[in-house]
Amino acid sequence: MLFLESRFVASEFSVEHDGVTLRGEQSGAGIPVLLLHGLTATRRYVVMGSRLLERSGHRVISYDARAHGRSSPAPTPDAYGYEQLAEDALAVMDALGIRRAVLAGASMGAHTLLNLALASPGRVAGIVVVTPAYSGDAALEETRLERWDRLAEGLRNGGVEGFLDALGTPHGSPEFARTVLTVARQRLSQHDHPEALADALSAVPRSRPFGALSDLGRLRLPAAVVVSSDDADPEHPEALGRAYAAAIPGARLITDRRGSSPVAWQGSQLSRIIAELAAEPGLDRRD
Repeated sequence: MLFLESRFVASEFSVEHDGVTLRGEQSGAGIPVLLLHGLTATRRYVVMGSRLLERSGHRVISYDARAHGRSSPAPTPDAYGYEQLAEDALAVMDALGIRRAVLAGASMGAHTLLNLALASPGRVAGIVVVTPAYSGDAALEETRLERWDRLAEGLRNGGVEGFLDALGTPHGSPEFARTVLTVARQRLSQHDHPEALADALSAVPRSRPFGALSDLGRLRLPAAVVVSSDDADPEHPEALGRAYAAAIPGARLITDRRGSSPVAWQGSQLSRIIAELAAEPGLDRRD
């Protein structure tokens, strides 16, 4: 058993691209799966440490987005657009010799992979879109910028506690709110460059991963969309996730059971969804 488990020990890598050092890790062998995390998260927060993908025959690659985790800041405070984030993902794939991969990402990571899949469909074998938040409505997106700027200023001027003060009391029961704040504090403590992360908090929401939801109709690949209930995650509306699933041809919709922990927060369940998509008959496995 020790010998078998040793195959899943992650090896770290760094990739230089566009003036940024992207730091990540990979483990396992088989169909490549590239994991993309959300804004203020790190590579640890996609499948939450689950090794189910490696055990089921997948090569799993994850990295910290620019200004996140151990990766370095962008060259300028505004260089955090989705085109740049998607180009970073391609640079990681190129550096590791991966021509085509299954992409799975949450929130910012979901928008990044959609930008990449629309611009470079030949590099993407399938997608798992987890809790998307971008509406495609310019007016609606504009109304959300004040909140992101407030969070950015809180982090820039007061560090983790300043961010949490700007965040306020999360939606839900007192117990749930305490859990959200605890996780947020843990996530924010894992970044080497908090001032650059504050820049990303302002810049990423001002970028458009695609024009309108109708653009997703151009995608022709195996796809799944994972959504959470509004009670658990109001920042990623359930109705919007359902709209993504309806817009992507043939996409499978995965929702939570009422009263249960969101699938998006359960690494083993999310890994199983990714593995199921990677096994679909229509998926192109050429690497």
